[in-house]
Amino acid sequence: MRTASITRNTKETQITLSLNLDGTGRFQGATGIGFLDHMLNSFARHGLFDLEIQVTGDLQVDTHHTVEDIGIVLGQAILEAAGDKKGMIRYGTVILPMDDTLMLVSLDLSGRPYLVWQAVLEAERVGELETETVREFFYALSYSAAMNLHINTLEGRNTHHIIEAMFKAFAKALDAATTPDPRIADVLSTKGRL
Repeated sequence: MRTASITRNTKETQITLSLNLDGTGRFQGATGIGFLDHMLNSFARHGLFDLEIQVTGDLQVDTHHTVEDIGIVLGQAILEAAGDKKGMIRYGTVILPMDDTLMLVSLDLSGRPYLVWQAVLEAERVGELETETVREFFYALSYSAAMNLHINTLEGRNTHHIIEAMFKAFAKALDAATTPDPRIADVLSTKGRL
């Protein structure tokens, strides 16, 4: 079973998260931010991951700490669930359309974290979510998961659609990268490890 359960408690947030890379697309839980719940549900459904999360955050301040810390914990769960990465394809690239938006997400489970972000989010908020925190989420996730992650908005004007396309494309790319290939006996690297 490629699963992980992570708990992270700070003075700003308390997060418990469980992830199954070989799930059926089931999401349970709440972050306290309705639009983020919608995005995590989309991530689980479109990646066919099972994701459970419970969060208490200092939302009376703003959404920044909660969103960033969820990115940290989800990244840790991805890294743990992927294990030694033996037999996995390692790379995933998806170009995903959603209404006015065309989103490219490409990732490498390389063990070397890096985020390339090409997105303009014109609305300051979608629901309760401060949109500037979306980059912080993916930055934290990419570093905690030790993945190279490129997010590139090829087309798009509606902020809701752009963010949702990011989460869906990220899910599909991660699903592709974590898919086992029977031809890969060890890890897909000349170094012998990732």
